[in-house]
Amino acid sequence: MIATYAPMFLMLAVAALVAGAFFVGATFLGGKLKVTPEKMKPFECGSESSGGNHLKLSVKFYLTAILFVVFDIEAVFIYPWAVQFKSLGWTGLLSMFGFIAVLVVGLVYCWKKGALEWES
Repeated sequence: MIATYAPMFLMLAVAALVAGAFFVGATFLGGKLKVTPEKMKPFECGSESSGGNHLKLSVKFYLTAILFVVFDIEAVFIYPWAVQFKSLGWTGLLSMFGFIAVLVVGLVYCWKKGALEWES
């Protein structure tokens, strides 16, 4: 039984060792930068920032981001389902209808909240 999970534990151990090595290397070998007022100024694309630096983003921004993630994940899950469609039978079809129904509920929610409207 342990032989089944050994590759997974080995991968996790190697990942932890690499992450730890990077952290230790950056901490002890990395250069320490001197903090100056010039370096602490807000900077964007080579030009001085204008306007408020601490503006709160609109809820529409977050809803649009969530909508993008939802439909990106939808594509990730629908593709393998479509590849195995014939072998899944009616159970697979009904499961996908349920999955799409949840996505439609999310889309309707974003639509009602105005996330799809681009006017200010």
